[in-house]
Amino acid sequence: MTSGNHFELDAMVADLGVLVECESPSRDLERLSQHAQLVSDLMVRLLGSAPELIDSPVGPHIHWKGGPDPRVLILGHHDTVHPVGTLARLPFAVRDNKAFGPGVFDMKAGIVQAIYAVASMDDHSHVEILLTADEEIGSHASRALLEERAQACGTALVLEPSANGGALKIGRKGTGTITLTIEGRASHAGLEPEKGINSLVELAQLIPQIVAIADETKGTTVTPTLASSGTADNVVPALTTCAVDVRVAVPSEKPRVEAAFAQLKCMHPEARLVISGQIGRPPMHESAAADLFPIAATVAQSIGLNGLEGVVVGGGSDGNFTADVGVHTLDGLGAVGGGAHGDTEHVLVATMPERAALLAGICQELSSMAKRPPLGNVPASR
Repeated sequence: MTSGNHFELDAMVADLGVLVECESPSRDLERLSQHAQLVSDLMVRLLGSAPELIDSPVGPHIHWKGGPDPRVLILGHHDTVHPVGTLARLPFAVRDNKAFGPGVFDMKAGIVQAIYAVASMDDHSHVEILLTADEEIGSHASRALLEERAQACGTALVLEPSANGGALKIGRKGTGTITLTIEGRASHAGLEPEKGINSLVELAQLIPQIVAIADETKGTTVTPTLASSGTADNVVPALTTCAVDVRVAVPSEKPRVEAAFAQLKCMHPEARLVISGQIGRPPMHESAAADLFPIAATVAQSIGLNGLEGVVVGGGSDGNFTADVGVHTLDGLGAVGGGAHGDTEHVLVATMPERAALLAGICQELSSMAKRPPLGNVPASR
């Protein structure tokens, strides 16, 4: 079994710096292409062969194949949420055992760890790596590809950052945003308010109905998050919008919640309510990781990482999609750190070799097994 001592930390950190210093915001085709080429160069150097760079409307996906008989898909993304210019304000830096910079935790350190992990294997012919260009914006351009490759491999190991303390993610809620647009009628707020239809008042009476859609007993949360209304303080607002964050733990909640939104009605008979959006990422049920987490725990113990935990989290990832199509899925195998998507984003650099060793060990175990049959006990979400 590969131990963390096998990996050269200084080399890993240097390669991490190269990736972080190439900004790769979602939808920025030029920068994502530059970043994909850097990742390709790293794969050539460490894995001995180049990946296929798959063009898409939102940037290139990076697909590396070890051989013709894949059994493990390492799945990640190389786009980040940070806009161009963040690097100038928050340059890549290492201090106090932490690496800082835009995208360092989510998930450029995970990418480096994965490439080093596969390179350390005696036989990586059963491993594929797929790094998509649009996970942070919904995976619309990559979903079909990642589902296809996950089904071809039978197992997906997802490079999203770990949970607190390095815990793996064995379940995720399904996530989505539903937007309400209320069309009323403008009028002078002082001279003739009665001639208007106040779209903001309509939203106010809908809010209690919206939050009531939640079901705490089933882990369903429904949270209004962002609202906009009106044009001036002396005008009855003709247009109001409200975004609602929706998360479901149980697959059957997706149709119930979406149907409940569809049944909402305005109070004023002439007001018009338009509802858009859906729960785009289905839940990743814990059963998807039931066979894989014990393997990970055994590997962790063999390399001195005792007490590895698996937790269920509220956020979504591409692991939601792979689990939904019946593929064994284990998430949170990326970097250990914190501050994802913010100015304090960081990676605990000393953990990078051990996380690479953990991933390599899991891949070795899975590569030695026959391709895993599709899951038969994950509750259907479609």
